[in-house]
Amino acid sequence: MEFYVISTILASVFIIPYALKTFFPYLWVDVQYVGVLMRILFKYVANRRRTPPFFALERFLERRAALSEKPFIVFGDEIYTYGETDKESNKIANALLSQPGYKPGFTAALFMGNEPSFLFTWLALAKLGSPVALLNYNIRSKSLLHCFNCCKAKVLIAAAELKEAVEDVLPSLREQGVTVLLMAKTCDTPGIENFSEKVEEALDTPPSLSLRSHVTLKSPAVYIYTSGTTGLPKAALVDQNRLLSALAVISTYGMTSKDVVYVNLPLYHTAGFVVGFFGCIENGSTMVLKRKFSASQFWDDCRKYNVTVVQYIGEVMRYLCCTPKRDNDRDHKVRLAIGNGVRAEVWKEFLGRFGDVQILEFYASTEGNVGFLNYAGKIGAVGRVHFLHQMLFPFLLVKYDTEQDEPMRDADGLCIEASKGETGLLVSKITDIAPFVGYALNEDQTERKKLRNVLKKGDLYFNTGDLMRIDKDNFIYFQDRVGDTFRWKGENVATTEVSDILSMSNCLQEANVYGVQVPGHEGRVGMAAATVKKDAQFDGGKLYEHVVSYLPSYARPRFIRLQSAVEVTGTFKQMKVKLVEQGFDPELIQDPLYVIDDCVRSYVPLTSDIYSSILSGRIKL
Repeated sequence: MEFYVISTILASVFIIPYALKTFFPYLWVDVQYVGVLMRILFKYVANRRRTPPFFALERFLERRAALSEKPFIVFGDEIYTYGETDKESNKIANALLSQPGYKPGFTAALFMGNEPSFLFTWLALAKLGSPVALLNYNIRSKSLLHCFNCCKAKVLIAAAELKEAVEDVLPSLREQGVTVLLMAKTCDTPGIENFSEKVEEALDTPPSLSLRSHVTLKSPAVYIYTSGTTGLPKAALVDQNRLLSALAVISTYGMTSKDVVYVNLPLYHTAGFVVGFFGCIENGSTMVLKRKFSASQFWDDCRKYNVTVVQYIGEVMRYLCCTPKRDNDRDHKVRLAIGNGVRAEVWKEFLGRFGDVQILEFYASTEGNVGFLNYAGKIGAVGRVHFLHQMLFPFLLVKYDTEQDEPMRDADGLCIEASKGETGLLVSKITDIAPFVGYALNEDQTERKKLRNVLKKGDLYFNTGDLMRIDKDNFIYFQDRVGDTFRWKGENVATTEVSDILSMSNCLQEANVYGVQVPGHEGRVGMAAATVKKDAQFDGGKLYEHVVSYLPSYARPRFIRLQSAVEVTGTFKQMKVKLVEQGFDPELIQDPLYVIDDCVRSYVPLTSDIYSSILSGRIKL
């Protein structure tokens, strides 16, 4: 009997782990994720309860006290320690205090590229209790004014190289009584004050804590603008509470004080500012700051500065994979890549070429109230359904009508939940723990993002505008943006999927897929703006065979537009609005245009005669 009991126990020791791994392969990582969520909640709640009030700035001041001599910012040959960064920000704060037209608490707009002064200035303004609007340094004229006015800023602080852009809107700024400061030693333009000289002369003593005594968790910290892929940017209000919660989340990303983090994404965007800048502050890391992303310099920089953590977003990973292969591709110290938007085939190619780098893919938006972390490392997924996560941040996928551009509803007027494996619109319940603050001075757009009567009358959800899919193993996959998906021949066409297929062809490097309207046809017909691979030529016949092999008839792009470069936003998201508006008229478009021809099994040049025949209905699509 004793032998039987011992044998049973020994068998169980071997069988149970095997059974768990076979039938519940993700059980262990799911259990570990419970610990991650608990750490996030504990850290967030503990920081909220601290007295005096604790904000993101206080985290930096803690790091400065503990790591005063440690390099914080590396910018080319310039190195600034945590202590030196603190003193530089103190000088800017004191210079602002002596500046007529500025008072502590005034909202200021920061118009700068990626440079140390950007970070010094934000810290300075935070010490003075001023919310900061992070302006995209690529915008000009009306768009610049629009973004500036969104947050009711009273001060504009701009980089010297952006002087001409400021001068373009200066008359309007002067009418509003805006104080305009240029980070330059000299400036002869009336209405623009040179600020650098005042900063150099200012003391580096810390400003009084009383200057930010009015700041609460509900106070605006920064205004971060949407990328503007669908129109004028909207100013997402990020309050102190949200910044504090972001610090708690970032603390679980696996970065440490020993890491050197490569930040080459725009600081005016959430990825560069929150994940990059505040990620380094939260973990006491060193930041290697780059003016802008460069695929050709990326790995050389990583080797030069001994980078261990990199960021990515949008098409960055693809750009890296498209660089010429080199013998030293795996000669680097990068161990972790943090970001979102990498597609499955690029993910695989990146790992195969550049070595064993952990890809930490996540899903989030600047203004949204839901996020996911691909903690299991499933290639292609953005996250995984987890019972505790869903309990804290209730979300679901609902069926979406792409033709009506709205969620489907049942006879009772409630949304219909999408089934497993079915693409649906991601919506997240708005609660005290998952709030939606909205957009500055834009009640209309704020209201549009709210979805009511989802599961029951009177409930309120945030409409992410993102189409997702949950597979049988509960992994979550990003499918498309609402508006990017179009309907043709009674079927939904996901642009990201078609783009992936086109980019796998022999001749196309990159493709931006969208739907265009054609008279006499319902829905939208597929079109792609694409670039040709280096040292390759466009081959309509081979592309046709490739498309037919991988895509169903309704998903095959009818038109191809060849461009020298695919237009993207500052955060590498493809822009479609102008392309959709321009359509496929060869008289209006200077780029080479091609149309699919099933008779000759090729993409052939789109002539004016063919265009006219399509419009008249003589040629069927």
